[in-house]
Order: sequence, then structure tokens, then C-alpha cells
Amino acid sequence: MRRGRPGPDTPYRKTTRRHPDLEWRLDETALAYDRKSDGMYPLLTNDTTLTPAQVLEAHKGQPTLEKRFQQTKTVHELAPVLLKNPGRIEALFTLYFLGLLVQALIERELRTAMRRARITELRLYPEERRCKRPTTEQVLRLFSHTERHVLLRDSRLVQVFHPELTDLQKRILTLLGVPLRLYRPGSEIRG
Repeated sequence: MRRGRPGPDTPYRKTTRRHPDLEWRLDETALAYDRKSDGMYPLLTNDTTLTPAQVLEAHKGQPTLEKRFQQTKTVHELAPVLLKNPGRIEALFTLYFLGLLVQALIERELRTAMRRARITELRLYPEERRCKRPTTEQVLRLFSHTERHVLLRDSRLVQVFHPELTDLQKRILTLLGVPLRLYRPGSEIRG
């Protein structure tokens, strides 16, 4: 227990190290129970009016719903949430929910308008590649460099530089029901 050369009165400390052994056996009761459900894919619902086929069809739409929540973590970078106050966390998630709702509505409106106009695809991808199912992210990227500049001198309007919209931008705005006059010269500027 001390440094130096051991002598007849040197105290020693005994250290025991345990090494566990792993033993296993099959739980035949659990295996027999699980064998009964092999190959089954149970779906549960609280909607008693749905037939089994309708429950399966509704379940197949789950990836679309999951995609929205996946976007909160990737595109919107929701995590990590560094707030501690439950009220603020709830408010933040409410805003993200509203953002996802607006995102879904933009996509639905655009895709519905495309079907009505018999448009099968738009050139929204980089290098003007074709896109059959436009997303809000692609639409916002298309308009990300659209700017209006206002030149002021002593707080007085000198000139307004309106954005030049591409044909694709005009087409998207028309499909979404956004008036083009909001982007054209002569439209009012509201502060």
C-alpha cells in the first residue's frame, strides 16, 4: 500500500476483479407466442367506420406526413430547441406547425392548379430540369433572388427598381393566384 521495498511489516491490499460470464437460453414460451404473429403487420385505428382496406390505404399515406416532420429537422433545422420555458417551446412549435401548414397549402394549390391547367411538369430543378411534383422549397428557391429596391433621399422616394420576373416565375405566380401587378412597376409600395 506504500512505496518502497516491501518488508515483513508491509501492508498489502488485495484487489479482486470480477469477469462476468454470459449464459443464455431460449425462452420457448416467448418464441411460441411470436411464431403465431410471424408475417403479420397489424394496423390499429380508432376510426371504426373504416374497412380494413381503407385502414391500409390511410396507412400508405403515412410517409407523406412523416416527410413534413422530417423537414422540420432538416430544411427548417428545428432541433435542437434551446428553450427551457414550456410556454415558449409551445409557441415555437406552434409557429413551426403554421409554417408547415403554409408549406403544404402552397404545394397543394400549385399542384391542383397544374392539374387544372393540364401541366404535367415545371422546370423548377437546377439546370431547368423538369419537376412533376413541385415543393415549396423549390418555389421559394426560384424567388429567392427576386428583389425590389427603393431609392430614398432624405426619407423621400426617388426611384423604385422593380424586379424582372422570368417566364417561369410569372407562370408560378399565375398558378398560385398571386397577381402579377404586385411585382410590376406601378404597384404600390407598402411599408
